[in-house]
Amino acid sequence: MGVMPIMRVPKHAQTTKRTTFNWISKATLWAYLVWGLECIIVVKVGRERLANFQNSSNKRFDEVIYNIIFLSILIPHFLLPIASWRHGPQVAIFKNMWTHYQLKYLKITGTPIVFPNLYSLTWGLCVFSWGLSFAVILSQHYLQDDFELWHSFAYYHIIAMLDGFCSLWYINCNAFGTASRGLAMNLHKALGAEHPALKVAQYRHLWVDLSHMMQQLGRAYSNMYGIYCMVIFFTTTISLYGALSEILEHGLSYKEMGLFVIVGYCMTLLYIICNEAYHASRKVGLEFQVRLLNVNLGAIDRSTQREVEMFLVAISKNPPIMNLDGFTNINRELFTANVSFMSTYLIVLMQFKLTLLRQSARKTLKSIVKAVFNTSTTMLDDDFDEEGEE
Repeated sequence: MGVMPIMRVPKHAQTTKRTTFNWISKATLWAYLVWGLECIIVVKVGRERLANFQNSSNKRFDEVIYNIIFLSILIPHFLLPIASWRHGPQVAIFKNMWTHYQLKYLKITGTPIVFPNLYSLTWGLCVFSWGLSFAVILSQHYLQDDFELWHSFAYYHIIAMLDGFCSLWYINCNAFGTASRGLAMNLHKALGAEHPALKVAQYRHLWVDLSHMMQQLGRAYSNMYGIYCMVIFFTTTISLYGALSEILEHGLSYKEMGLFVIVGYCMTLLYIICNEAYHASRKVGLEFQVRLLNVNLGAIDRSTQREVEMFLVAISKNPPIMNLDGFTNINRELFTANVSFMSTYLIVLMQFKLTLLRQSARKTLKSIVKAVFNTSTTMLDDDFDEEGEE
């Protein structure tokens, strides 16, 4: 898809870097080609959507809302070179950190990090991402009269890209949890041995590297996931407002169901990202800290006690937080904050909408009263004319 054109270095290459990024590599040139071809259909559909929006004075309100939503969904495609490719070197650093961490983990613990079903999970999520993309877009085609089938070809790869980023986040967060779980088990075994101070010190360095990798993940994908969250927030708010407004005016219909599909899809993606980041931070940070606090310091020697205390200090000084390069922390609080902001905006927007509806009702009532009054006056005039003729 050309979303992140990084390359794996051949095994026989004399370098410690297993992943690289270059603006003129084969992967990047392929990304240029794919992105350029996708731009043709995206620009064509975008221009038609924009023309429909500009000529929307005689259209229903929900049709205007749909034009706004599907114009906003096209935006991530044009921001891909800035938000994703520009951070290619940071993504390569993150991948190389994982490679070095696994080698260091193997040397210290004597066992590799085993990620269960990683291959099948990766391919399964890839297929599911494309399948979900087709399902969401085709549902809009059948639920909307003005969503032509050829328009859908501009959206399949964008929705699949959003699904793919969510899948990537899920895999990385689970990988952090798996690595933390393995490290905790080895630490527990080491504390049961005699004079484990050296091993505890080595595990402390491993844990600090793991925490730094979590922070590097946020730096590497900060722009892409930042835009991701903003698109979800904007699309969800506008969709809910459009659906509720149409229900108030015309009642529930299949077209409003299309808006609810978009809301459910966007909020599910946001929840998965926030929830997985929360679990990864808890497994690497809080659960590891609790394990160390439960160590019986009276049963170990003085040097090991000092290493355990230094381990706890390292955890407090290097919190494993998923942070988008200082913009925001990714956790469950972000999800609840988004829901809170959406509710606030919706309340304000719905107050404006209800005010407009009341004004419209007053105008209608006044016109009815005026029409009835004019009719009554005309009838009275006719009666007076008839009496005068008699």
